[in-house]
Amino acid sequence: MTAQPTTDAGRAGHAPADPRRTVETVFRIEAPRVIAGVARIVRDVGIAEELAQDALVAALEQWPRDGVPDNPGAWLMTTAKHRAIDLVRRRERYARKLAEVGRDLEAASPAGQYLDTPSDPDDIDDDLLRLVFTACHPVLSAEARIALTLRLLGGLTTAEIARAFLSPEATVAQRIVRAKRTLAKKGVPFEVPYGPDREARLASVLEVIYLVFNEGYAATAGDDLLRPALCEDALRLARVLAELMPKEPEAHGLVALLELQESRAAARTGPTGEPVLLKDQDRRRWNRLLIARGFTALGRATA
Repeated sequence: MTAQPTTDAGRAGHAPADPRRTVETVFRIEAPRVIAGVARIVRDVGIAEELAQDALVAALEQWPRDGVPDNPGAWLMTTAKHRAIDLVRRRERYARKLAEVGRDLEAASPAGQYLDTPSDPDDIDDDLLRLVFTACHPVLSAEARIALTLRLLGGLTTAEIARAFLSPEATVAQRIVRAKRTLAKKGVPFEVPYGPDREARLASVLEVIYLVFNEGYAATAGDDLLRPALCEDALRLARVLAELMPKEPEAHGLVALLELQESRAAARTGPTGEPVLLKDQDRRRWNRLLIARGFTALGRATA
């Protein structure tokens, strides 16, 4: 898609001073949603990640020339999904899925988002949550589940995950590659499972959601202490999961923890981004709504 000229620097038609850095920053934020959206089409997280990378390459080629689109996240999503559809068309065994994808495209909003309706009252239409449950399938080891989810949903590099595991980078890289191959070989469906299968994966899903929030709460790499988009994604997924499984106290407990931690986000950094210790924080900047929601979730957990 071609960006339209505008007089605002950094927007369509006016290339920023460092377009490559802009592309990389946007991709780091949007990659989990792009991968999840594409995985819904191709039903393979490994292929979905490759197609998301293809969209990144296209952005690196086009944005410096044409300018950054008004909605860069939607641009990446649309580009990756178009490549996914091309892949589906080339595979006869996905013929039936192609018809479904075509209907989804017709229902897409101008921003490139899909407006589907869950087919079952116990189903949930959330691609990121599907991605978490898929990456946490029991065919994978606990270490592989965490590493794969941090890579796909948290947007961490292999080196960053290796530091978190205190493991060699090559070991973590092999672990991620094997995990994606195993999911593809076993034909693990891209879905939020039902009943006992959902309950069996709950502990692992809660763990990786917490780890994704942790990466946003105290980033292991980059110039900023916080990565708010990751915190928001993790908190939203925790809330959705708690509503999906209202009788699971650990789901409500995780929501309580994340709500209370996130309530202090605005007070945790100073004017230049420096960290502010808890005892020095301006409590007037704490989010009272999130605090109230945290204690409500805690009450549900203990009930």
